[in-house]
Amino acid sequence: LGGACFWCLEALFRDLEGVTHVESGYAGGHVADPSYAAACRGRTGHAEVVDITFDPQKLSYADLLRVFFTIHDPTTRDRQGNDVGTQYRSVIFAQSPEQRATAQAVIDEVGAQQIWPAPLVTQLEDAAPYYGAERYHQEYFERNPNQPYCMAVVAPKVVKFRKQYADRLKRR
Repeated sequence: LGGACFWCLEALFRDLEGVTHVESGYAGGHVADPSYAAACRGRTGHAEVVDITFDPQKLSYADLLRVFFTIHDPTTRDRQGNDVGTQYRSVIFAQSPEQRATAQAVIDEVGAQQIWPAPLVTQLEDAAPYYGAERYHQEYFERNPNQPYCMAVVAPKVVKFRKQYADRLKRR
């Protein structure tokens, strides 16, 4: 899933009950094994994404996507706040025909609910090669809570997420 900076998505999904693993990385581009610097320049075609492993007995794929649509703005093409470029696009890389059908159904459902003031622009694509981001990007917010971007952008999203989904968070 891609929907802005992967530091934000990773920090949020990591807390969600049923999610067993989250990794920041890149997908959807035309260069093998891109670096962060190359992907951030927007010339590789990759989106910053998170690869999520989840327990379908605890969290359905549809519910995972419903959460996804509430934690980023799926109505802005190639942009999330001050992060601008194709690497920040809203995108779902379906890993199977079943996931694609579920994703399309959730996109239709969220669009019909009109919870956003504009039409959804989330791209639905088939599985693409995934490349894990450099080690220093993994668990970035957890390890760097005082980094300025984390304080200004990630932390407020985490607070909002934990409040909105308090009943769906992992028990610690």
